[in-house]
Amino acid sequence: MPVRSLRLQLLAWVVLPLAGLATINLWTSQRSALATADLVTDRMLVGSARAIAEQVAIVDGVLDATVPPAAIEMFDTGDRDSVYYRVETAGGRLLTGYPDLPVAPGRPSMKTVYRDRELRLLTYSHAVVGAGADSPIAVTVGVTLAGHDAMVRHFWFSAFAQQLALVAIAGVFVLLGLRRGLEPLIRLRDAVRSPSRSDLDPIEVTGAQSEIRPLIDALNVYMERVRAQMAAQRRFIANAAHQLRTPLALLSTQASYALREGAAEARQEALVALQASSGRLARLAEQLLTLSRAEPGSRRPRADRVDLTEAARHVLETQAPASLARNIDLGLDETGPVTVVGDGTMLREMIVNLVDNALRYTPAGGTVTVKLAAINGEAVLTVADDGPGIPADEREHVFERFYRLAGATEEGSGLGLAIVREVVENAGGRVTLADGAAGGLVVEVRLPLA
Repeated sequence: MPVRSLRLQLLAWVVLPLAGLATINLWTSQRSALATADLVTDRMLVGSARAIAEQVAIVDGVLDATVPPAAIEMFDTGDRDSVYYRVETAGGRLLTGYPDLPVAPGRPSMKTVYRDRELRLLTYSHAVVGAGADSPIAVTVGVTLAGHDAMVRHFWFSAFAQQLALVAIAGVFVLLGLRRGLEPLIRLRDAVRSPSRSDLDPIEVTGAQSEIRPLIDALNVYMERVRAQMAAQRRFIANAAHQLRTPLALLSTQASYALREGAAEARQEALVALQASSGRLARLAEQLLTLSRAEPGSRRPRADRVDLTEAARHVLETQAPASLARNIDLGLDETGPVTVVGDGTMLREMIVNLVDNALRYTPAGGTVTVKLAAINGEAVLTVADDGPGIPADEREHVFERFYRLAGATEEGSGLGLAIVREVVENAGGRVTLADGAAGGLVVEVRLPLA
């Protein structure tokens, strides 16, 4: 892919329109130069014709025409123009000059070809006192166009030089301005590529213009997301290393015991324990992965339309075997669809953890009820159980990772409610704990309705 230069593009956007305007100006300047040369030449023709006409007089009763040298010399501009003239009476009698020189009737001046040369021609009428029927006389003066054309070229080249200098000076100043204006971008590039940057701290570029500031802010926001993702990965690795160490050691011990045991019954007991430990380890690994995915910045935000009622019904179906094994009444109280917007996978995992926690801490023969309703523009999900509940002074701590109540005998990793809080807060909701009417614990989750 070809490399594009911002500096050259900005220069082109400034200089090319300016060059176009200069071209238009040169065209108008050429027309103006032509009009000026025409006017100057016509004034000279009028002056020459008038000078000749004023020298025509009656001498000894005869009409005499004398051409003064000044009438011809006024065209001597150094361009070697030829001047032609003709003086004739009102009756058409030639007094002096070139008899075949045409006249310019009906207009101040005209262009014509005479003796294979292009002339600008003017005829001037002048009354002579005492000339009788010969008055007025007609004086026709024509001049070749070498001086005229030289005047046009002079004016046009002068305008061309001015326009060219203007475009060149504008280009230089634009380059200087671009160099100074793009300095913050260069500093931003250097700041991003600096070998001394070993972390993702926010970038600050002094003197950045308002057009560049959004780019810097966007880079800083992006780096903040990257930092959050890296921190989530580091926490996941640390949590996994800390929490998996003991279960893996236990598995190794149980496997070694089963290998050493010779009695079939004792070996069977060790293998059953090994199987139970591996199941707990799998559940711990699954919760660790879920917690990692629930953290902000760990995955791309999703905006699924999720029916919590349908999701809860599916979760209760999967948890039914566990509730039947312990004779726990697991029920769903709902009045219809309750739709929210969020990450569908994580919202279903939230319900799984709530129901799993309730079943884990509810004694055999107890009751776990999941209730869904739409109240005041919010989706309200409650999970109530008949378990021992959580003391009021411990309710904030149970949302911390790996926190276990003192004296708890039920199996667990201390991640269930931490996962619930992460998912709920990412979806713009809140979760609270309360005592049930007949004891136990009630977990209430409120999310904005779709």
